[in-house]
Amino acid sequence: MASAAASALKREIKPWMLIALVVGDVLGAGIYARVGEVAGQVGGAIWVSFALGLGIAGLTALSYAELSSKYPSAGGAALFVHKAFGLPLLTFCVAFAVLASGIASASSAARTFAGGYLQELVQVPALPVAFAFILVVALINFRGIGESVRVNLLLTLIELSGLVLIMGIGASTLAAGEGVPARAFEFKEGASIPFAVLAGAGIAFYACLGFEDVTNMAEEAENPSRMLPVALLGGLGLAGIVYIAVSMTAAMVVDPAALATSKKPLVEVVKVSGVPVSPLLFSAIALMAVANTALINLIMASRLLYGMAEQGVMPRPFAWTHSTRHTPWVGIVFTTLLAFGLVATGDIGPLADTTVLLLLLSFVLVHLSLLRLRSDRVAHEHFSVPAFVPVAGALTCVVLLAVTIYRTPVVLVRAGILVGIGVGLWLVQRWLNARRTPGPEGT
Repeated sequence: MASAAASALKREIKPWMLIALVVGDVLGAGIYARVGEVAGQVGGAIWVSFALGLGIAGLTALSYAELSSKYPSAGGAALFVHKAFGLPLLTFCVAFAVLASGIASASSAARTFAGGYLQELVQVPALPVAFAFILVVALINFRGIGESVRVNLLLTLIELSGLVLIMGIGASTLAAGEGVPARAFEFKEGASIPFAVLAGAGIAFYACLGFEDVTNMAEEAENPSRMLPVALLGGLGLAGIVYIAVSMTAAMVVDPAALATSKKPLVEVVKVSGVPVSPLLFSAIALMAVANTALINLIMASRLLYGMAEQGVMPRPFAWTHSTRHTPWVGIVFTTLLAFGLVATGDIGPLADTTVLLLLLSFVLVHLSLLRLRSDRVAHEHFSVPAFVPVAGALTCVVLLAVTIYRTPVVLVRAGILVGIGVGLWLVQRWLNARRTPGPEGT
């Protein structure tokens, strides 16, 4: 093994890879696993909740675009909050909240992988498969960022093909005079439409996440100040178009009540449509999409630890990289072990909602950081947004945060435990710093 000083991260991520990272992370487990849950909240107008979730995500992506192009270093939200407020404890909490959100998302993906879609192919015990899944993803991460990004590209193409297939099935079904187009504009009977849409947006927001992960690749990307905003906004925009089309198709082809009760909702679209596409083939595609979500989130988590250790706000071992693979092996081991714990103690929904809760808290602080840092000058050109963007972004994130807590209050406990682990690491780092600091007599 080698330290970070002896073995730096390699700057080998090209612009197209960055966009693929965003698209691949956003177009993942969320749309495959949670479109049915959104239907359960809002009815057939699933796309309305997805559009709202995408809008809130878009405001946050704009704030990330300015900050990441202004400060193109690994660390993401924690780095921005540290620069804005300079409070070590707050920085630790944000760093670990984002870290934990990624691992919770990967763990939810592992549960999704081992659950409905895999059971369509073969009946196996879900929990051991979920553990094995996390281990394989960690090994790919350890192999190197180049290898990981190439696997991501392959999985992105596969998962995108599955969603294009769903859109094609929808077009074919409607062209044959089947399906019910009006269902895509109907809301759940008896529900309060504004709250139903907001509740659905809270669920759909999980499917919109992932764009923020790319900021943790800044030190491994070519020309990050220029390309990170393009990747953030372009990738999220492309994913958003697909989401709207897929969610409308699902409601038109399948009764929303059936979608709401299914653990593999998009397979239901294939089955009901009558189009000659094997549900087994589509389930295999869905599994690749879920795997992609886990891979990108675990990459993000290990790079976040690396970036914060480089900044001196996480214990130094997290900045150690492997002497030949040039990957942050300590961070990979730590995040993998934490993922094992989450997989063992949570299911798809609670883990996904924990991801949303933690990231919404972080996003609020990112918007506030942008407001505080707008007067800070840097030597290079960077992307900038109007002042109303972080204000609107913070307010909408707070509203969605309140809705998420109201809908599933139990996630506060899990999120609190995870952030508590972060506080524990902060205390360890303070103790280590105190031991290194000479006393008044130089002892």
